[in-house]
Amino acid sequence: MKKRKLFTVIGVFSLLLLSLTFMSLDHVDATNVTGTSSDIADFYAFEGDNPENTVFVATIQGILAPGGVTENAVFDEDVLIEFNIDNTGDFVEDLVIQAIKRGDSIYFFGPAIPNQTGLESDVLTSAATHLVQISTTQESFITNEDGMSFFAGPRREPSYFDFNRFIDIANGDAAPEGFYPPEESTDFFLELNTLAIVVEVPNSLLGNAPPHILESQGAISGLPPAYNVWVSSKRKE
Repeated sequence: MKKRKLFTVIGVFSLLLLSLTFMSLDHVDATNVTGTSSDIADFYAFEGDNPENTVFVATIQGILAPGGVTENAVFDEDVLIEFNIDNTGDFVEDLVIQAIKRGDSIYFFGPAIPNQTGLESDVLTSAATHLVQISTTQESFITNEDGMSFFAGPRREPSYFDFNRFIDIANGDAAPEGFYPPEESTDFFLELNTLAIVVEVPNSLLGNAPPHILESQGAISGLPPAYNVWVSSKRKE
């Protein structure tokens, strides 16, 4: 069967320390990406409830109105979400976890060695495969298999930001006062939703993490090993 080639639309990356939580937030993109089914909003990577596991979360198509999903905000069968894991410290993906919609489910492939690195990917249909039914605002579905857990569906937008005040500042209408203190600010994201893809995976499937920084740069003692991880969205050619 011919494999489908996909190309990178946008990527967001974050360094992961196994004992800490890291995230990257990105809600305003170029006009050819914003509001599309390949638009990445946030990326999170953190230690699971089981400290031997790592959780990867990608949110896309943020932000959505309360109630979550409309006909213009659904997972796209032509868009591949790919979690990339560098476990050698060279900032090239050694393993990937892929997620793509098929019918009413999201299929996950990996962790597995990619056929190629960089801008193009093949769907790794020969890798370990799991699926989870897409959740709705009324019902949630979680798949637990082979020590891994999977979720896909609408979730509350986790960011906190007084966006309207930011616009005032950007327009010069709030200088020199700046942002309001927390008790006076307004959370623009309150009650808004986003679409989330979540996978929890045992660290034993991710390989051994390299030192916190490259040995050639002088590794810092006392810090835990660290994977370099990032997420990308790739659209079918």
